[in-house]
Amino acid sequence: MTRAINRDTIDPELLLGAYCRGIFPMAESKKGDIHWYEPVLRAVFPLDGLKISRSLRQTIRKKIFDMRFNTSFESVMRKCADREETWISEAIIQSYCELHRRGFAFSVESWYDGELAGGLYGVAIGGAFFGESMFSTMKDASKSALVALVHHLRQRQFVLLDAQFMTPHLKSLGAVEIPQREYLSRLQIALQLDRSFA
Repeated sequence: MTRAINRDTIDPELLLGAYCRGIFPMAESKKGDIHWYEPVLRAVFPLDGLKISRSLRQTIRKKIFDMRFNTSFESVMRKCADREETWISEAIIQSYCELHRRGFAFSVESWYDGELAGGLYGVAIGGAFFGESMFSTMKDASKSALVALVHHLRQRQFVLLDAQFMTPHLKSLGAVEIPQREYLSRLQIALQLDRSFA
């Protein structure tokens, strides 16, 4: 872990290069310093192992949410950051918005009655998608976005969905932990693939 002090943004090339080495940034607070992380154990989602509960399946079947991609990237980021404690600082937001403009960062959005009800965002390089954060203001909104993401990645023949750190919530959805060495091996295979998220 290294520290970047007093940065308004992270250089896009530095950020993309870090992802390619299995490293990602997090701020210590909304206005705090940015630190770089390379977990010894990495959470990933097997693309054929997402756990969909009966109630979530019903939500998806009823098409309660209008699922969209990349129509409100910055809004998704800001809603992900809108909580008591967050690692998504303004510098993080501006840095990923620049990646979005360059075609490397994407959002998956759950809309309800014209309002953004949930979603997630992340970074795509080669055949890897690095999930960053998700939010929900309605039951199943963020989970629906995750289901849409996994379906999209499978259609696009991606091979790696990185979830960074394991949490009970991610584990309940089918995420598993793998050692750093295995993660880096999978990452290198994914990075060699010619895939397009958009």
